[in-house]
Amino acid sequence: MATYEQVKDVPNHPEIYLIDVRNQDELAATGKIPASLNIPLPDLDKALKLSSQDFKQNYGREKPENDADIIFTCRSGKRAQDAEVIAKNAGFTNIRVYSGSWLDWAEKQGLPK
Repeated sequence: MATYEQVKDVPNHPEIYLIDVRNQDELAATGKIPASLNIPLPDLDKALKLSSQDFKQNYGREKPENDADIIFTCRSGKRAQDAEVIAKNAGFTNIRVYSGSWLDWAEKQGLPK
């Protein structure tokens, strides 16, 4: 599990992938956690199976290696748990879930939920 403090420090650690699995309309309504990469949950399995070139073209970042440090986030933590299962099934091994996700982040940052 990832904590608020760890997620807050992600911008200082470019080797960590913070992947927000909310839908784009949710991000437009609330904003996003700094340094997070948006891959909506329905697209995640396909995204993790893309070639490195296609992943970078679609998401603007190198595709994570199977042992990359990945933190999943969503609105409350439920979809992030689903994302963890998808990533593990795709062969990724170093996965954490930000359990409070956006609701915890917004509360601690004084942002609207």
